[in-house]
Amino acid sequence: MLKAKSRWKLRKFDEEKAQSLAEILQIELLVARLLVMRGIETIEEAKRFLFIEPMEFHDPFLLEGMAGTVKRIKDAITNNEKILIFGDYDADGVSSTTVLMVTLQDLGADVDFYIPNRFTEGYGPNEQAFRWAKSAGYSLVITVDTGISAIAEADVAKEIGLDYIITDHHEPSPQLPAADFIIHPKLSPNYPFHELAGVGVAFKLAHALYGEVPQQLLEIAAIGTIADLVPLVDENRIIASRGVAMMSRSTRIGIKALLKVCGLEGQVLTAENIGFAIGPRINAVGRLESADPAVHLLLSDSIEEAEELANEIDGLNKERQKLVNTMTEEAYEMIDRYFPPADNEVLVIAKEGWNPGVVGIVASRVVEKYYRPTIILSIDKEKGIAKGSARSIEGFDLFANLSKCRDILPHFGGHPMAAGMTLDLSNVDLLRSRLKEQAKEILTEEDFIPIKHVDIECNLEDVTIATIEQINRLAPFGVQNPSPKVLLTCEKIHEMKTVGASQNHLKMTLAQENSTIDTIGFNLGEKLEHISPLAKIAVVGELGINEWNGFRKPQLLLEDLAVQDWQLFDFRSSRNVAKKLEEMPQDKIQLVSFQDGTMERLQLEKWSESLLQLDKESTPKLLKNGYLFLLDLPTSMEQLQNFFNGNSFPERIYAVFHHDNDHYFSTLPTRDHFKWFYGFLLKKQTFDLKKHGEDLAKHKGWSKQTVNFMSKVFFELEFVKIEDGLLTINHVNTKRDLTESKSYQSKKEQMDLENELCYSSYRSLMTLLQQCKDNSVRDEEEIEDGLQKAHYSS
Repeated sequence: MLKAKSRWKLRKFDEEKAQSLAEILQIELLVARLLVMRGIETIEEAKRFLFIEPMEFHDPFLLEGMAGTVKRIKDAITNNEKILIFGDYDADGVSSTTVLMVTLQDLGADVDFYIPNRFTEGYGPNEQAFRWAKSAGYSLVITVDTGISAIAEADVAKEIGLDYIITDHHEPSPQLPAADFIIHPKLSPNYPFHELAGVGVAFKLAHALYGEVPQQLLEIAAIGTIADLVPLVDENRIIASRGVAMMSRSTRIGIKALLKVCGLEGQVLTAENIGFAIGPRINAVGRLESADPAVHLLLSDSIEEAEELANEIDGLNKERQKLVNTMTEEAYEMIDRYFPPADNEVLVIAKEGWNPGVVGIVASRVVEKYYRPTIILSIDKEKGIAKGSARSIEGFDLFANLSKCRDILPHFGGHPMAAGMTLDLSNVDLLRSRLKEQAKEILTEEDFIPIKHVDIECNLEDVTIATIEQINRLAPFGVQNPSPKVLLTCEKIHEMKTVGASQNHLKMTLAQENSTIDTIGFNLGEKLEHISPLAKIAVVGELGINEWNGFRKPQLLLEDLAVQDWQLFDFRSSRNVAKKLEEMPQDKIQLVSFQDGTMERLQLEKWSESLLQLDKESTPKLLKNGYLFLLDLPTSMEQLQNFFNGNSFPERIYAVFHHDNDHYFSTLPTRDHFKWFYGFLLKKQTFDLKKHGEDLAKHKGWSKQTVNFMSKVFFELEFVKIEDGLLTINHVNTKRDLTESKSYQSKKEQMDLENELCYSSYRSLMTLLQQCKDNSVRDEEEIEDGLQKAHYSS
């Protein structure tokens, strides 16, 4: 067996609805199943999802506060008032700020932007910034991607006579800020879609201000929409799909410079390019310094300026990567030493000097390794506060659970799976203990095993280029529209090897009936030693098309794998069993030796406690999930079978079968050999083995052992007497067969045993041990039946 690293959860769907969609739309059944799985069940819904172009945006004026906001902004433009856009320092905030800046500049507004410094001001609107804005002559402040939790700051704006509009998408608190207008999808019951990113809300405001959909802003809106991990459905799907397509042929100088440093210039882009290349670079600016350069880059109309800013941002991203790696290792060390996951349902890790700009990334990595809801905090002893970010696991709603701690969290906000917060340093331990208690009430032991959601289980013959091309029409992939994960169970492994400079990637060619598929598993190279050649393997991953030299074929990007049945590993030629044992989980190891002295010969004394004691009274218990090493040869196949009878069969068997005396490759004399030798002895009547045995062997081309063996067989059959090496014919009239000799029987049995266990093919040995397993299972069933009969008869 080989256990998967995660729990595979196969999504459910209505097969009848999928069949109907496939038939009417003339699409692959696999694609139809994926649509139904995503809640797209009608023909009209499926058409809109597959063919995005006809999809239209909702009326922006369905959003509460939109009409009043548009009027106030247009009045400000008419009256030449100074407008300040107050943004956030992440990719969503930067793109939101850019969208509204471009819109208001197009409309002739006197507008500027303000993004707070993460390190000196913290998250969201603040009193000092508002007072500065008022003194600088701004009469209207509009937030983008922030503000919904800033209650006190809204009161400050009112107090100093600053008109204030909030546009946001974060979870609204029970108490709302006293702004002039609030535009928030979740506070708009008549708006059809509530999951817009911050930039999506800004885009809807731009839509309302222009009076038409601002197509030219879609590529900017796509950055924040994808980077902020909002569900890529409905309007988010339109923004992401059209925006990514527009970005591939962008004429914006800033975006072209950004694509160049990302190594994406001239390529057809995907949502993954934004999520893993563009978004992180924009985020890096606000994580380490002021986010202003990122906005200036997206607004730039100068090639020289754009290239300089893009290179600066790329450099900051590399610095961010080094910083994250260092902090992550420090967090791992603290967890292992002070907060072992076994005793901590929620991990709250705090340290002075950690950069608060990257704590969210570190939290994500900690969750990935330990699979616990995690809060990473940066301690500022001078201010007496801790500031940080949280990431969660499925089943633990961060926002809901942190809401129960509002009394010690003066500033926090976020979503069920992610949040940010600031709290008094003295309350860090209290927050940890509270969250641990809350988690104990909510989470079970199983909840701490990572989940891998699998969209569909399919046959290998269903995986074709045409099917994969249709699956790609479901893109862009993201939250609530994830890249489809497929489960394949394959009967054969045609090829299996490690690849890459460090040999850390696993490459396999899998087969099922007449179909094959190539797979590549990045950073899964260590799995090679845990998969046996004849394993029936189940794999989970994403389908793609491998194009090379003009040839295209399906490929699976491997994410997880499992072997459900027991496995045999051939160690019959291994010279260092101890090294293998060192690499294994020690609590799984079980050793069996049928002969005395084998442990010493193989230098395995260190594992003496793992050696199973064989005796005639009882059979040692095998671990059902154990790794059993068969160190040497049993005396017979019957002994091997008896060892397994009525026992749990192990997860893995490592066949060593060490033996010093090699019977198989020593000669078993034929009957003609015995006939000649007996005739020779009849002529001689006596023969001195000690003096002349070797000469006889050389004369006949035999080994000295062969002569000694035949002499012993004749002795056991009473054909000769042996005294001090002298053979004397014992005249007997009774006919006896060679097989009556115990030495002959033993030699023949050992040869057969060595042939079956030591020199057979891997497949033959597997078959033989499988028969032992099958017989063992039958024995267990018979015992169980007998116990049941005894119970009922009594």
